[in-house]
Amino acid sequence: MGFSCGIVGLPNVGKSSLFNALSGAARAAAENFPFCTIEPNLSDVAVPDERLGVLANLAGAKRAVPALLRFTDIAGLVRGASKGEGLGNQFLAQLRQCDLLVQVVRCFADSQVVHVGGQWDAAADMETIATELLLADLEQMERLVERQTKRAQGGDKEAAREAAAAKPILALLADGTPARHALSAGAQAQGAGAQNWLARWQLLTAKPMLYVANVGEAELKAGRASDAPSAAAQDAVRQRAEAERAPMLTLSARLEAELTSFSPEERGAYLAELGSQETGLAQLIRLGYRQLNLCTFFTAGPQEARAWTVARGTPAPLAAARIHSDMQRGFICAETIAYEDYVRCGGEAQAKAAGRMRQEGKTYGVQDGDVILFRFQV
Repeated sequence: MGFSCGIVGLPNVGKSSLFNALSGAARAAAENFPFCTIEPNLSDVAVPDERLGVLANLAGAKRAVPALLRFTDIAGLVRGASKGEGLGNQFLAQLRQCDLLVQVVRCFADSQVVHVGGQWDAAADMETIATELLLADLEQMERLVERQTKRAQGGDKEAAREAAAAKPILALLADGTPARHALSAGAQAQGAGAQNWLARWQLLTAKPMLYVANVGEAELKAGRASDAPSAAAQDAVRQRAEAERAPMLTLSARLEAELTSFSPEERGAYLAELGSQETGLAQLIRLGYRQLNLCTFFTAGPQEARAWTVARGTPAPLAAARIHSDMQRGFICAETIAYEDYVRCGGEAQAKAAGRMRQEGKTYGVQDGDVILFRFQV
Protein backbone atom coordinates (compact mmCIF):
# COMPACT_ATOMS: atom_id res chain seq x y z
CA MET A 1 0.00 0.00 0.00
CA GLY A 2 2.39 2.69 1.19
CA PHE A 3 -0.16 5.40 2.11
CA SER A 4 -2.96 5.17 4.63
CA CYS A 5 -5.56 7.32 6.35
CA GLY A 6 -6.94 6.78 9.85
CA ILE A 7 -10.52 7.81 10.62
CA VAL A 8 -10.94 9.30 14.10
CA GLY A 9 -13.73 10.92 16.07
CA LEU A 10 -16.05 10.41 19.00
CA PRO A 11 -18.53 7.50 18.99
CA ASN A 12 -21.71 8.03 16.93
CA VAL A 13 -20.38 10.83 14.74
CA GLY A 14 -20.59 8.86 11.49
CA LYS A 15 -17.09 7.35 11.27
CA SER A 16 -18.23 3.84 10.41
CA SER A 17 -20.88 5.11 7.99
CA LEU A 18 -18.14 7.02 6.19
CA PHE A 19 -15.94 3.93 6.21
CA ASN A 20 -18.79 1.85 4.78
CA ALA A 21 -19.16 4.37 1.98
CA LEU A 22 -15.43 4.33 1.30
CA SER A 23 -15.22 0.56 1.23
CA GLY A 24 -18.35 0.33 -0.93
CA ALA A 25 -19.82 -2.35 1.32
CA ALA A 26 -21.39 -2.30 4.77
CA ARG A 27 -18.57 -4.20 6.40
CA ALA A 28 -18.21 -1.85 9.37
CA ALA A 29 -20.98 -1.94 11.96
CA ALA A 30 -22.78 1.40 12.18
CA GLU A 31 -25.10 1.33 15.17
CA ASN A 32 -26.62 3.88 17.51
CA PHE A 33 -24.58 3.04 20.57
CA PRO A 34 -21.01 3.79 21.66
CA PHE A 35 -18.15 1.43 20.86
CA CYS A 36 -19.99 -0.66 18.26
CA THR A 37 -16.65 -0.83 16.41
CA ILE A 38 -14.64 -3.23 18.56
CA GLU A 39 -12.02 -4.19 15.99
CA PRO A 40 -10.26 -1.82 13.56
CA ASN A 41 -11.74 -1.96 10.07
CA LEU A 42 -9.41 -1.77 7.07
CA SER A 43 -10.28 -1.03 3.46
CA ASP A 44 -8.18 -0.35 0.36
CA VAL A 45 -10.01 2.33 -1.61
CA ALA A 46 -9.47 3.06 -5.30
CA VAL A 47 -8.36 6.60 -6.06
CA PRO A 48 -10.73 8.02 -8.71
CA ASP A 49 -8.77 9.18 -11.75
CA GLU A 50 -10.35 9.52 -15.20
CA ARG A 51 -6.91 9.55 -16.81
CA LEU A 52 -6.41 5.85 -16.12
CA GLY A 53 -9.31 4.77 -18.35
CA VAL A 54 -8.12 7.03 -21.14
CA LEU A 55 -4.61 5.54 -20.98
CA ALA A 56 -5.97 1.99 -20.86
CA ASN A 57 -7.97 2.59 -24.05
CA LEU A 58 -5.04 4.14 -25.88
CA ALA A 59 -2.65 1.36 -24.80
CA GLY A 60 -5.16 -1.38 -25.61
CA ALA A 61 -4.72 -2.66 -22.06
CA LYS A 62 -6.65 -5.73 -20.94
CA ARG A 63 -7.28 -4.17 -17.54
CA ALA A 64 -6.94 -0.90 -15.66
CA VAL A 65 -5.62 -0.97 -12.08
CA PRO A 66 -6.20 2.17 -9.98
CA ALA A 67 -3.98 3.51 -7.24
CA LEU A 68 -5.17 2.69 -3.72
CA LEU A 69 -5.37 4.42 -0.37
CA ARG A 70 -5.91 2.39 2.80
CA PHE A 71 -8.46 3.63 5.31
CA THR A 72 -8.52 2.47 8.94
CA ASP A 73 -11.61 2.95 11.11
CA ILE A 74 -11.13 2.49 14.87
CA ALA A 75 -13.53 2.65 17.80
CA GLY A 76 -14.62 6.14 18.79
CA LEU A 77 -12.36 7.98 21.20
CA VAL A 78 -13.76 9.41 24.42
CA ARG A 79 -12.40 11.67 27.13
CA GLY A 80 -9.74 9.70 28.98
CA ALA A 81 -8.95 7.44 25.99
CA SER A 82 -5.22 8.07 26.39
CA LYS A 83 -5.49 6.65 29.93
CA GLY A 84 -7.53 3.61 28.95
CA GLU A 85 -11.12 4.87 28.83
CA GLY A 86 -13.37 3.38 26.17
CA LEU A 87 -12.16 1.10 23.39
CA GLY A 88 -10.51 3.58 21.05
CA ASN A 89 -7.36 3.66 23.16
CA GLN A 90 -6.67 0.04 22.23
CA PHE A 91 -6.20 1.05 18.61
CA LEU A 92 -4.17 4.25 18.90
CA ALA A 93 -1.16 2.21 17.80
CA GLN A 94 -3.03 1.49 14.54
CA LEU A 95 -3.29 5.22 13.91
CA ARG A 96 0.45 5.66 14.42
CA GLN A 97 0.94 3.60 11.26
CA CYS A 98 -1.23 6.01 9.24
CA ASP A 99 0.05 8.92 7.17
CA LEU A 100 -3.04 11.12 7.54
CA LEU A 101 -5.82 11.43 10.13
CA VAL A 102 -9.38 12.11 8.95
CA GLN A 103 -11.41 13.52 11.84
CA VAL A 104 -15.17 13.12 11.45
CA VAL A 105 -17.15 15.74 13.41
CA ARG A 106 -20.86 15.45 14.06
CA CYS A 107 -22.66 18.41 12.52
CA PHE A 108 -26.20 17.05 12.46
CA ALA A 109 -29.00 17.28 14.99
CA ASP A 110 -30.74 13.96 15.62
CA SER A 111 -32.39 13.10 18.94
CA GLN A 112 -32.36 9.43 17.93
CA VAL A 113 -28.55 9.31 17.79
CA VAL A 114 -27.07 9.49 21.27
CA HIS A 115 -24.04 11.63 22.07
CA VAL A 116 -21.46 9.93 24.23
CA GLY A 117 -21.00 13.12 26.26
CA GLY A 118 -24.71 13.75 26.62
CA GLN A 119 -24.60 17.06 24.75
CA TRP A 120 -23.80 17.78 21.10
CA ASP A 121 -21.03 20.37 20.77
CA ALA A 122 -18.76 20.21 17.72
CA ALA A 123 -16.08 22.50 19.17
CA ALA A 124 -15.92 20.50 22.41
CA ASP A 125 -15.85 17.23 20.46
CA MET A 126 -12.84 18.34 18.43
CA GLU A 127 -11.08 19.55 21.56
CA THR A 128 -11.61 16.14 23.17
CA ILE A 129 -9.98 14.38 20.22
CA ALA A 130 -7.10 16.87 20.12
CA THR A 131 -6.50 16.48 23.86
CA GLU A 132 -6.52 12.68 23.80
CA LEU A 133 -4.13 12.48 20.85
CA LEU A 134 -1.78 14.95 22.53
CA LEU A 135 -1.86 13.12 25.87
CA ALA A 136 -1.11 9.83 24.12
CA ASP A 137 1.94 11.45 22.46
CA LEU A 138 3.02 13.03 25.72
CA GLU A 139 2.95 9.67 27.52
CA GLN A 140 4.90 8.03 24.70
CA MET A 141 7.60 10.70 24.70
CA GLU A 142 7.92 10.69 28.49
CA ARG A 143 8.62 6.95 28.41
CA LEU A 144 11.03 7.35 25.50
CA VAL A 145 13.06 10.13 27.16
CA GLU A 146 13.24 8.22 30.43
CA ARG A 147 14.35 5.01 28.69
CA GLN A 148 16.93 6.61 26.40
CA THR A 149 18.34 8.82 29.14
CA LYS A 150 19.09 5.72 31.24
CA ARG A 151 20.76 4.05 28.27
CA ALA A 152 22.77 7.18 27.55
CA GLN A 153 24.07 7.14 31.11
CA GLY A 154 25.38 3.67 30.34
CA GLY A 155 27.37 4.98 27.36
CA ASP A 156 24.88 4.41 24.51
CA LYS A 157 25.64 7.30 22.14
CA GLU A 158 22.66 6.67 19.86
CA ALA A 159 20.34 6.73 22.87
CA ALA A 160 21.92 10.01 23.97
CA ARG A 161 21.24 11.55 20.56
CA GLU A 162 17.63 10.38 20.57
CA ALA A 163 17.03 11.68 24.11
CA ALA A 164 18.49 15.05 23.14
CA ALA A 165 16.23 15.22 20.07
CA ALA A 166 13.16 14.17 22.06
CA LYS A 167 13.44 16.57 24.99
CA PRO A 168 12.45 19.76 23.09
CA ILE A 169 9.48 17.94 21.54
CA LEU A 170 8.48 16.61 24.95
CA ALA A 171 8.59 20.14 26.36
CA LEU A 172 6.33 21.43 23.59
CA LEU A 173 3.85 18.59 24.09
CA ALA A 174 3.84 19.22 27.84
CA ASP A 175 2.97 22.83 27.05
CA GLY A 176 -0.03 21.64 25.05
CA THR A 177 1.48 22.18 21.58
CA PRO A 178 0.76 19.41 19.01
CA ALA A 179 3.85 17.96 17.39
CA ARG A 180 2.72 19.09 13.92
CA HIS A 181 3.23 22.67 15.14
CA ALA A 182 6.54 21.69 16.68
CA LEU A 183 8.05 20.47 13.43
CA SER A 184 9.58 23.77 12.34
CA ALA A 185 10.73 24.65 15.85
CA GLY A 186 12.29 21.23 16.29
CA ALA A 187 14.04 21.38 12.94
CA GLN A 188 15.47 24.82 13.68
CA ALA A 189 16.71 23.72 17.07
CA GLN A 190 18.20 20.38 16.04
CA GLY A 191 18.88 20.50 12.32
CA ALA A 192 17.52 18.34 9.52
CA GLY A 193 17.84 15.20 11.68
CA ALA A 194 14.79 16.29 13.68
CA GLN A 195 12.53 15.32 10.78
CA ASN A 196 13.96 11.79 10.77
CA TRP A 197 13.41 11.40 14.50
CA LEU A 198 9.83 12.63 14.24
CA ALA A 199 9.13 10.17 11.43
CA ARG A 200 10.50 7.35 13.57
CA TRP A 201 8.40 8.28 16.60
CA GLN A 202 5.15 8.35 14.57
CA LEU A 203 3.53 10.91 16.86
CA LEU A 204 -0.21 11.22 16.39
CA THR A 205 -0.19 15.01 16.68
CA ALA A 206 2.55 15.25 14.03
CA LYS A 207 0.30 13.74 11.40
CA PRO A 208 -1.59 16.01 8.97
CA MET A 209 -5.31 16.28 9.71
CA LEU A 210 -8.31 16.50 7.40
CA TYR A 211 -11.64 17.55 8.94
CA VAL A 212 -14.97 16.14 7.77
CA ALA A 213 -18.15 17.93 8.87
CA ASN A 214 -20.79 15.21 8.79
CA VAL A 215 -24.21 16.74 8.14
CA GLY A 216 -27.65 15.24 7.57
CA GLU A 217 -28.92 14.55 4.08
CA ALA A 218 -31.66 17.19 4.33
CA GLU A 219 -29.15 19.81 5.47
CA LEU A 220 -26.83 18.95 2.60
CA LYS A 221 -29.66 19.44 0.12
CA ALA A 222 -30.99 22.66 1.63
CA GLY A 223 -27.66 24.28 2.51
CA ARG A 224 -26.06 25.46 5.73
CA ALA A 225 -28.79 28.00 6.55
CA SER A 226 -31.42 25.26 6.84
CA ASP A 227 -30.54 24.44 10.43
CA ALA A 228 -28.96 26.94 12.84
CA PRO A 229 -27.31 24.36 15.18
CA SER A 230 -25.83 22.53 12.19
CA ALA A 231 -24.57 25.78 10.63
CA ALA A 232 -22.91 26.73 13.92
CA ALA A 233 -21.28 23.30 14.14
CA GLN A 234 -19.94 23.59 10.59
CA ASP A 235 -18.57 27.03 11.42
CA ALA A 236 -16.76 25.55 14.42
CA VAL A 237 -15.15 22.90 12.22
CA ARG A 238 -14.21 25.50 9.62
CA GLN A 239 -12.61 27.77 12.22
CA ARG A 240 -10.53 24.95 13.69
CA ALA A 241 -9.46 23.74 10.26
CA GLU A 242 -8.42 27.25 9.24
CA ALA A 243 -6.49 27.72 12.49
CA GLU A 244 -4.58 24.50 11.78
CA ARG A 245 -4.26 25.20 8.04
CA ALA A 246 -6.01 21.89 7.43
CA PRO A 247 -8.54 21.11 4.70
CA MET A 248 -12.23 20.70 5.56
CA LEU A 249 -14.96 18.88 3.71
CA THR A 250 -18.72 18.89 4.33
CA LEU A 251 -20.62 15.73 3.42
CA SER A 252 -23.35 13.39 4.60
CA ALA A 253 -21.78 10.05 5.51
CA ARG A 254 -25.17 8.34 5.46
CA LEU A 255 -25.92 9.67 1.98
CA GLU A 256 -22.47 8.72 0.71
CA ALA A 257 -23.04 5.16 1.93
CA GLU A 258 -26.37 5.05 0.09
CA LEU A 259 -24.84 6.43 -3.12
CA THR A 260 -22.47 3.46 -3.36
CA SER A 261 -25.48 1.25 -4.16
CA PHE A 262 -26.75 3.57 -6.94
CA SER A 263 -26.07 2.93 -10.61
CA PRO A 264 -23.71 5.45 -12.27
CA GLU A 265 -26.72 7.07 -13.98
CA GLU A 266 -28.71 7.33 -10.74
CA ARG A 267 -25.68 8.66 -8.89
CA GLY A 268 -25.05 11.29 -11.56
CA ALA A 269 -28.68 12.43 -11.51
CA TYR A 270 -28.70 12.71 -7.73
CA LEU A 271 -25.45 14.66 -7.68
CA ALA A 272 -26.89 17.02 -10.27
CA GLU A 273 -29.77 17.71 -7.87
CA LEU A 274 -27.20 18.68 -5.27
CA GLY A 275 -25.34 20.87 -7.74
CA SER A 276 -22.22 18.71 -7.52
CA GLN A 277 -20.18 16.89 -10.16
CA GLU A 278 -18.57 14.33 -7.85
CA THR A 279 -19.32 12.49 -4.63
CA GLY A 280 -18.06 13.63 -1.27
CA LEU A 281 -15.91 10.50 -1.17
CA ALA A 282 -14.08 11.50 -4.35
CA GLN A 283 -13.49 14.94 -2.85
CA LEU A 284 -12.25 13.35 0.38
CA ILE A 285 -9.73 11.18 -1.43
CA ARG A 286 -8.48 14.11 -3.52
CA LEU A 287 -8.06 16.26 -0.41
CA GLY A 288 -6.20 13.44 1.28
CA TYR A 289 -3.90 13.16 -1.72
CA ARG A 290 -3.25 16.89 -1.64
CA GLN A 291 -2.68 16.95 2.13
CA LEU A 292 -0.12 14.15 1.84
CA ASN A 293 1.55 15.90 -1.12
CA LEU A 294 1.06 12.85 -3.32
CA CYS A 295 0.98 12.47 -7.07
CA THR A 296 0.12 9.74 -9.56
CA PHE A 297 2.30 8.30 -12.29
CA PHE A 298 1.20 5.65 -14.75
CA THR A 299 2.50 2.59 -16.52
CA ALA A 300 0.63 1.49 -19.65
CA GLY A 301 0.95 -1.52 -21.92
CA PRO A 302 -1.12 -4.22 -23.61
CA GLN A 303 -1.52 -6.26 -20.43
CA GLU A 304 -2.51 -3.46 -18.06
CA ALA A 305 -2.58 0.24 -17.40
CA ARG A 306 -1.85 1.02 -13.76
CA ALA A 307 -1.78 4.10 -11.54
CA TRP A 308 0.93 4.37 -8.88
CA THR A 309 1.13 6.71 -5.91
CA VAL A 310 4.29 8.48 -4.77
CA ALA A 311 5.17 11.71 -3.02
CA ARG A 312 5.59 14.61 -5.43
CA GLY A 313 9.14 14.87 -6.69
CA THR A 314 10.10 11.31 -5.71
CA PRO A 315 13.38 10.37 -7.49
CA ALA A 316 12.75 8.05 -10.42
CA PRO A 317 14.57 5.01 -8.91
CA LEU A 318 12.43 5.21 -5.76
CA ALA A 319 9.29 5.48 -7.88
CA ALA A 320 10.44 2.39 -9.77
CA ALA A 321 10.75 0.57 -6.45
CA ARG A 322 7.00 0.99 -5.99
CA ILE A 323 6.66 -1.49 -8.86
CA HIS A 324 9.52 -3.84 -7.94
CA SER A 325 12.70 -3.52 -5.89
CA ASP A 326 14.74 -4.92 -8.81
CA MET A 327 13.81 -1.86 -10.86
CA GLN A 328 15.42 0.39 -8.30
CA ARG A 329 18.48 -1.82 -7.88
CA GLY A 330 19.17 -2.05 -11.62
CA PHE A 331 17.78 1.33 -12.65
CA ILE A 332 19.05 2.64 -15.99
CA CYS A 333 16.56 5.33 -16.98
CA ALA A 334 12.92 6.31 -16.97
CA GLU A 335 11.39 6.77 -20.42
CA THR A 336 8.77 9.39 -19.64
CA ILE A 337 5.84 10.89 -21.50
CA ALA A 338 3.59 13.56 -19.98
CA TYR A 339 -0.05 12.42 -19.85
CA GLU A 340 -1.18 15.32 -22.05
CA ASP A 341 1.40 14.43 -24.71
CA TYR A 342 0.48 10.73 -24.54
CA VAL A 343 -3.18 11.55 -25.18
CA ARG A 344 -2.55 14.28 -27.75
CA CYS A 345 -0.31 12.00 -29.81
CA GLY A 346 -2.58 8.97 -29.46
CA GLY A 347 -0.31 6.58 -27.59
CA GLU A 348 3.28 5.69 -26.70
CA ALA A 349 4.62 4.94 -30.17
CA GLN A 350 3.17 8.11 -31.64
CA ALA A 351 4.44 10.23 -28.74
CA LYS A 352 7.92 8.77 -29.16
CA ALA A 353 7.84 9.43 -32.91
CA ALA A 354 6.81 13.02 -32.20
CA GLY A 355 9.78 13.48 -29.87
CA ARG A 356 7.63 13.72 -26.74
CA MET A 357 9.33 10.85 -24.89
CA ARG A 358 12.15 11.87 -22.54
CA GLN A 359 14.89 9.73 -21.02
CA GLU A 360 15.19 10.75 -17.38
CA GLY A 361 17.97 9.72 -15.00
CA LYS A 362 18.31 8.95 -11.30
CA THR A 363 17.86 12.53 -10.16
CA TYR A 364 14.58 13.10 -11.99
CA GLY A 365 11.65 13.92 -9.69
CA VAL A 366 8.48 12.17 -10.83
CA GLN A 367 5.63 14.54 -11.71
CA ASP A 368 1.88 14.00 -11.57
CA GLY A 369 0.61 12.41 -14.78
CA ASP A 370 3.93 11.01 -15.97
CA VAL A 371 3.55 7.85 -18.07
CA ILE A 372 6.77 5.94 -17.44
CA LEU A 373 8.58 2.90 -18.79
CA PHE A 374 11.46 2.04 -16.47
CA ARG A 375 14.58 0.55 -18.06
CA PHE A 376 16.63 -1.59 -15.67
CA GLN A 377 19.10 -4.47 -15.61
CA VAL A 378 19.96 -6.82 -12.76
